[in-house]
Amino acid sequence: MATISETLKSATTQLQSSSDSAHLDVELLLSFILEKDRSFLHTWPEQMLSAEQQEKFNALFSQRLHGHPIAHLLGEQGFWSLNLKVTPDTLIPRPETECLVEIALETIPKHQPCHLLDLGTGSGAIALAIATERPLCKITATDISASALAVAEENARTHQIKNIHFIQSSWFENIPPQQFDMIVSNPPYIREKDEHLSEGDVRFDPISALTSGEDGLDDIRTIIQLAPAFLRANAMMLIEHGYDQAQAVQQIYAESNFTNIQNFTDYASHARVTVALR
Repeated sequence: MATISETLKSATTQLQSSSDSAHLDVELLLSFILEKDRSFLHTWPEQMLSAEQQEKFNALFSQRLHGHPIAHLLGEQGFWSLNLKVTPDTLIPRPETECLVEIALETIPKHQPCHLLDLGTGSGAIALAIATERPLCKITATDISASALAVAEENARTHQIKNIHFIQSSWFENIPPQQFDMIVSNPPYIREKDEHLSEGDVRFDPISALTSGEDGLDDIRTIIQLAPAFLRANAMMLIEHGYDQAQAVQQIYAESNFTNIQNFTDYASHARVTVALR
């Protein structure tokens, strides 16, 4: 048996060559198996792990060494102010997507109703974050995957969020005719043969949530071309895309007669979200 301190030090050393966040990863795994928060690890570093705790940790740590994402091992991922359930059926929410939420919240009124559509909701991250901040906002969230939609609905129940209506749909296919005040989407945008698909956590994300044609823009083209019929005049549309796709997305917007096209950067200063008005 080993102490918390010994386990933390040894496991971090082993994981450093395969993870940029080795120390944090080990802390999260230890906190999970001990059912304590991370501060406990530093308050009681000399506490011994029981045989059962050591066995559970070793099993999870072995999977992390083989590249399995922390979010899948813990079954949850923090996003905005929420801890969200995630599974291999959903894209793991990334910090850069919080930038899209921030931009949306700058426009959505706090004290007036707003009708918003979230296309490709996955775990529900975007819709749930906006719903918590704007309870008067009526949100429709869609996903083509029934399994992903079930995860999103469970997240909504867990956080007692009731202003979201979930629909299984391939983009606008099953959306009843109506017009929204805003459409947001983090669609697949990686090129089908992109070398990064074999690296890091994305290896364990559903491929349908990642890739979109040879240039990665097939789904974005579809969404933007069909969106005007579902947007009120002067309504806003926000799309997350790859760091090198801003110019192409702006062109697609322009070809569909959108105006006031603007690009926003993420926390790493990469062009990440492009916004336009119908």
